[in-house]
Amino acid sequence: MNTSDDTAGQDGLAASFTLQRNDADEEPWWEVDHSLVGQFLARSPVGMAVMSPDLRYVWINDALERLGGVAREERLGKRLRDVLPKLDADAIEACMQEVLDTGKPAVDIEYRGRTQADPEREHAYSTSFFRLDDTLGRVRGVCYMVIDVTDRWRARQRLALVNEVSTQTGKSLDVIHIAQALADSCVPRLADFVAVDLLDPVLWGESLRRGPLLGTQPLRRAGRHVATEELRGPIAETGQTVAFPPSSPGARCLGDGTSYLCPVLDDDTGGWLAADPRAAGKNHGLGGCSLMLVRADARGHALGVATFVRGPSRGPFEQDDLLLAEDVVARAAVGIDNARRFTREHNTALALQRFLLPRKLSTRSSLEVASRYLPARAGGVGGDWFDVIPLSGARVALVVGDVVGHGIHAAASMGPFRTAVRTLADLELPPEELLAHLDDQMLSLIGEESSQEDSPASAVLGATCLYAVYDPATRKCTMARAGHPPPAVVSPEGSVIFPDLPPGPPLGLGGLPFESAEFELAAGSVLALYTDGLIEARDRDVDVGLARLSAALASPDLPLDGLCTAVLDAMLKGPADDDIALLLARTHALGADQVAGWDLPSDPAVVAEARTLAMRCLDEWGLPDLAFTLELIVSELVTNAIRYAPGPIRLRLIRQDVLICEVFDSSSTSPRLRHARTTDEGGRGLFLVAQMARRWGTRYTAEGKIIWAELDTSPADGA
Repeated sequence: MNTSDDTAGQDGLAASFTLQRNDADEEPWWEVDHSLVGQFLARSPVGMAVMSPDLRYVWINDALERLGGVAREERLGKRLRDVLPKLDADAIEACMQEVLDTGKPAVDIEYRGRTQADPEREHAYSTSFFRLDDTLGRVRGVCYMVIDVTDRWRARQRLALVNEVSTQTGKSLDVIHIAQALADSCVPRLADFVAVDLLDPVLWGESLRRGPLLGTQPLRRAGRHVATEELRGPIAETGQTVAFPPSSPGARCLGDGTSYLCPVLDDDTGGWLAADPRAAGKNHGLGGCSLMLVRADARGHALGVATFVRGPSRGPFEQDDLLLAEDVVARAAVGIDNARRFTREHNTALALQRFLLPRKLSTRSSLEVASRYLPARAGGVGGDWFDVIPLSGARVALVVGDVVGHGIHAAASMGPFRTAVRTLADLELPPEELLAHLDDQMLSLIGEESSQEDSPASAVLGATCLYAVYDPATRKCTMARAGHPPPAVVSPEGSVIFPDLPPGPPLGLGGLPFESAEFELAAGSVLALYTDGLIEARDRDVDVGLARLSAALASPDLPLDGLCTAVLDAMLKGPADDDIALLLARTHALGADQVAGWDLPSDPAVVAEARTLAMRCLDEWGLPDLAFTLELIVSELVTNAIRYAPGPIRLRLIRQDVLICEVFDSSSTSPRLRHARTTDEGGRGLFLVAQMARRWGTRYTAEGKIIWAELDTSPADGA
């Protein structure tokens, strides 16, 4: 309540009521004379009244009689609650009583209500109260002045609604959330029911066509708010497909964009509001309601239609209400279109990344793998990725990385980055050398982006990567990382450790070395590779994230798919702040019946012995169909090793999904495949190996090199 001690300008008014007082009180003190002051009070355009100390009317002027719609004779001697029951009489009388008790005026007190002069419309009034005292200081009553400020109040309410719609619809980039925010903001301040129906391309983030729009085109209810129970039944629910019948106002509004206002619906036109073609023409109890339809447009595109319904008890919509509805829908439409454009970009980036990520992880029998990728809810798709790369000798490379940035540019930058890793992995490089080559390539990409004008180079300013190679024959895993979180290793018993792996700088800095570390893993161990979005969050420290991840991984008996789900459920309590890549791998070891090796002297006579040993091993493994092919490959590889490399050699056979033949020598010179001329007596050995083998290659070790060849174990292929 606003009160003031400033009584300037009110002394004259109080005096007009004390001029007629005498000590004997022979005449009513409130009787106003016919002087200029009395005429001013009686004919003032401001409503005025005098209340007795017990708050009963003793005098009112003509303006108040017109304002309240109650005759003077019906007011005098009565209390406010008896005259105007639709107002908040208790609050007003409490204010007058406080003025009587304290003598402090109350200025510009606002209240709302309906009067007999206009019972269908809610009005706002501004009232000021002051106490009346006579010359002897006796309290004679309280006087109040009231003016109708409905227009000012409604303008303020409209402005507040517009501001709220702008704020609520600007907080999100989700189409459904914005549509629902529009409906929630307008109920009940503007309408009793609001529905927001949008075209399907808007919801899915697709492009919109320009030009005329078919009015009967199906829509989908994206937002809905109902304040009255009688409207809950007949109106379509959120998510349902809706369509306005042909020639209905809804179809015309959607087709040509003309807003529609119907102050009072009759029973014949209320049925199509159900927005269900099967219910067209039926009465749904909407007769007597007031209706507005406004099309949502943004940047020259039609997005949908907003429906506003007001029940009969609140009075019909007016033209000002339609202007307000058009304003709030226009503001929300901009947010909806922004969300549509964001959804389109998000879907494009997500499709691009899923296309670039491996669709099927091929590991043969060395590893059992499972993976998950989750894009960030707010930031969109990023550059997180993972891969599983089969290597020679039954080994498998596991890699996970994170390109800096989000959106299409980050997803596109991830593509060549993953391709580069696969290319370098095919060269059989050690993990630390592979990361060094990736660092050089990242520097090259940054240089190319920086040289172009207006290029978003910040999206490729760096990346992190973890590269691991697992050998099932030795159960050893060699790892190196470039600014990436360390992997987690889960033992078959369930203990979880984070290996002490040299951190290495992020890719893109240049000039700094990378180091690798080698660990021996027990068969059945689980190796967890992940990006920082899994352990980092705004509300927790990295150490807390690692501890929570350790607890979530301590269930190695679970299937890997179930373990992935359990990890994500434990780590995420809501939408992810950053995109997440998770790769789990359960290791397997090659048994003694799957690997056979022999050390051979560097003597040409040993070639026949090597063939005999290989044939004997094939018989034990039940692969006689590969005898001819393997015999030829062993002869050529062992012969080349004896001819061109000093020192002893080693022959090893590995039976897995394929049959692998490896010949080790101490030379670092790589053999070169060439086409022999017709007159040449030699030079066809590696050419024959390439023709007979599934694939072949060379990898280097600290002591020399290994030439290897793979054969399919299928009898048909072997033949």
